[in-house]
Amino acid sequence: MQYTGELAALLTAVCWTVTGLAFESAGKKVGSLAVNLIRLVLAFVFLTIYLKISRGMFFPVDAGKQQWIWLSLSGLVGLVIGDLFLFQSYVVISARVSQLIMSLTPPITALISWVILGEVLKPMNWVGMAITMTGISMVILKREKKIGKEKRKLTTAYSLPGILLAVGGALGQAFGLVLSKKGMGSYDAFASSQIRVITGIAGFILIFIITRRWKKVFKAFRNTSAMKRITLGAIFGPFLGVSLSLLAVQHTKAGIAATIMAIVPVLIIPPAVLFFKEKVNWKEIMGAVIAVAGVLIFFL
Repeated sequence: MQYTGELAALLTAVCWTVTGLAFESAGKKVGSLAVNLIRLVLAFVFLTIYLKISRGMFFPVDAGKQQWIWLSLSGLVGLVIGDLFLFQSYVVISARVSQLIMSLTPPITALISWVILGEVLKPMNWVGMAITMTGISMVILKREKKIGKEKRKLTTAYSLPGILLAVGGALGQAFGLVLSKKGMGSYDAFASSQIRVITGIAGFILIFIITRRWKKVFKAFRNTSAMKRITLGAIFGPFLGVSLSLLAVQHTKAGIAATIMAIVPVLIIPPAVLFFKEKVNWKEIMGAVIAVAGVLIFFL
């Protein structure tokens, strides 16, 4: 089918819009750490059932050594480290603002390829990156009110730790995407996603053992409202969203896929206003549009 990769990338953007809002709501109820582990366990169940139906096997036993190594690394970097930062940023500064900062992922991905793989960046790439940074800066920066003769200082409109957490999420996703592309090859996208999820679960179990926060997980299971949101997020996130993103990079250039997936900051505005009653001003809308435009220009 023509444009399979592009269509998969567009559906990924829709999935990440849903999952961002669902996990933001659940994280505020039971904590982002519990949400991270539970959503991966649920995603593993969904993937196992789907792969048994589609491929006749519960687990990716036909994956090669290189696929297990690179996809496992991708799972640790993207689903554990990256999402650990991203989900906490949802709680601190909201999914809408976090996803805007996540539009840095495509430029960061290209920079990683430039440094590690030696891919040359064109002048238009730098222009696109500058425009994306301008759009993000419009939203997250503001000037303090002038008091007397003091000069107005430039400060952040949102929590600085929250912004840094979202940047960490963008870095994790960028590195995870590059590692996934390298490890997957022509292997099944959903089976590749299952390998990443297995590694992600192992990573979060280790975190819970070290931090001794198992009570939060058990408490989350008893919260019906939170579990509904986590289940919804798991379906549209690590099950459909991650698998579709791998399908996208498998069938089209990683840059094109990343560009289409980067429209989430614009897609997420209407539901954030309708369902979360968030107040969005014209500066924030323009910032989101400019940031996405910068990503599009980046890959011209």
